[in-house]
Amino acid sequence: MPGLGDATRGRLLFGGDYNPEQWPEETWHEDVRLMKAARVNSVTLGAFSWSKLEPEPGAREFGWLDTLMDLMHEHGVGVVLATPTSSPPPWLGRLHPDTLPVTEDGRTEWWGGRQHFSHSSPTYRRFAAAITEDLAARYGGHPALTMWHINNEYCTVDHGDQAAAAFRRWLRARYGTLDALDEAWGTAFWGQGYDTWDGILPPRLPHYLRNPAQVLDFRRFTSDMLLECYTAERDIVRRHSPHVPVTTNFMPLWSGVDAWRWAEEEDVVSVDLYPDPRDPLGAQHGALVQDMTRSQARGPWMLMEQAAGPVNWRGVNHPKPRGLNRLWSLQAVARGADAVCYFQWRQSRQGAEKFHSGMVSHAGEEGRTFQEVKRLGADLERIAPAVTGRPVPARVAVLHDWHAWWAGDQDGRPSRRVNHPEVLSAWHRALWQAHLTADFAHPEHDLTPYALVAVPQLYALTDAAVGNLLAFVGQGGTLVCGFLTGVADQDDRVRPGGMDARLRELFGIRTLHEWWPLEAGETVDCEGFRGTLWSEELEGDGTADATVPYRGGELDGLPAVLRKGRAWYVSTLPEPGPLRDLLASVARDAGVRPVLDGLPEQVEAVRRGELLFVLNHGREPVTVDVPGTHHDLLTGTDVTGRVTLGRYGAAVLRP
Repeated sequence: MPGLGDATRGRLLFGGDYNPEQWPEETWHEDVRLMKAARVNSVTLGAFSWSKLEPEPGAREFGWLDTLMDLMHEHGVGVVLATPTSSPPPWLGRLHPDTLPVTEDGRTEWWGGRQHFSHSSPTYRRFAAAITEDLAARYGGHPALTMWHINNEYCTVDHGDQAAAAFRRWLRARYGTLDALDEAWGTAFWGQGYDTWDGILPPRLPHYLRNPAQVLDFRRFTSDMLLECYTAERDIVRRHSPHVPVTTNFMPLWSGVDAWRWAEEEDVVSVDLYPDPRDPLGAQHGALVQDMTRSQARGPWMLMEQAAGPVNWRGVNHPKPRGLNRLWSLQAVARGADAVCYFQWRQSRQGAEKFHSGMVSHAGEEGRTFQEVKRLGADLERIAPAVTGRPVPARVAVLHDWHAWWAGDQDGRPSRRVNHPEVLSAWHRALWQAHLTADFAHPEHDLTPYALVAVPQLYALTDAAVGNLLAFVGQGGTLVCGFLTGVADQDDRVRPGGMDARLRELFGIRTLHEWWPLEAGETVDCEGFRGTLWSEELEGDGTADATVPYRGGELDGLPAVLRKGRAWYVSTLPEPGPLRDLLASVARDAGVRPVLDGLPEQVEAVRRGELLFVLNHGREPVTVDVPGTHHDLLTGTDVTGRVTLGRYGAAVLRP
């Protein structure tokens, strides 16, 4: 299958969503002039244009899109052509209400926004396939076409009758018999056993708590139904243009789809990324999403959307300070992106997102936003030949699994304060602040390329995943594992002893007596640090090589941290500094070191191929020691021994 390289052709793709149907045709020619000035070489067309392409059932209005495809090709701008199926036209919902999604409490979600479709509706799927078929037949051979973009940000959840029927079919395929389903769902609790498949519904609004195994399977089902929608359209466009890669855009660390499984079905893995410019940890959030997307792609990936300035959906929407857009874009390239794109090209004058920024803002060509976009386009063009397609080496893996997240993110658990993404981010932040580049991996993936594997939290683990962790340590790898891991199996059935027995033996734990979650602001004292969020009443089995005890309180003297050989267990969430120091120390013992030693706290250094990216996330200038002589591709100058970076400054160094 084709990949991102087939679309980039040795360039870094640069551009964004282009919605010219919002503008008169004379503006299109002005857009092309500005695109050339900014070195834009890629635009995404058609993502929200279903009603423009099919204004009434069966009609086809392709003339405007013909003009745009030809115009882009004439000026050397490649087109990522989107299927418009994320925003069905109003007539579809009006004539076919079975295509509309239903919430858990029975409310219909109407047209007038976007994503108003039932993923399980045969009618929706039929109309989506028809418009996709005609798009692919018309443009599959067009010379401007470089990539297909299916739908947009798949995120629909449906509890309606169409979804209920599909959910029953999905469950029949998974379990075969009602007895097997009752066993997996633990329906003996509260007398929930089913006598017929027709009695099974999506987890609609209950009187009290839902069955957690039912909710877990419904999340799996929803991911699978959305994936069926994607693959149906993907297969249509592939049939017409097998040489053109296909993608759809993930939302970062979103709970709705199993992105590991989805990535296997994509030629190009792409993501939308919108860190808050006011967040002091915005760069770390960006790094986490970039590392995860690179790992899903197993190589170069596409930044499908970012904001050139403010967004429109936060309570207060701040613009990006001067230089931050360039810095965060270069960070994405450093961490494996071969495409840096935006939503959107020209800021809208009407509609729900008219205050969401564009590469061309309301200030126009002379505005700061566009001037910074022009500078970035020149930078990307300058470094592209040396960076495109190059790998990002990492000897650390952070494990993440959507099914473990879904199982642990339920009502009726020991603490609602335990938030899987926040724990995951805390551990990744500790590695990032220790200047250690990390991949992400599924717990059943091959872990042999890594010296250190970190498990922030995986509440539910399959037997295969547990065996994989044991094998990794047995083969000489170092494992450091966080609290509340290995508690349940794939059906959210609590393991005997409250943690998988094989893991307890691995870490030197005899008994996990009780979980002791912490209130907001509450901490536990441990020898050398304080723990937050969580603690556990553990009894060691005497085989651990080292322990760090709790000090004071109910858990005084019991182990907070255990190390047995190369396996570490951390039963609380250390405060950020101690967690960073712990992971840095464990990494050092495993033979993993930062790209550069002695980096200032606000500086990030990442190696991609032979290039060294040095990024200053601070507002003050900083000087960084860089042994040897390097050529800075951004400035065209040589640097020896050290490089000085201004506010939000960057250097891309080649030895």
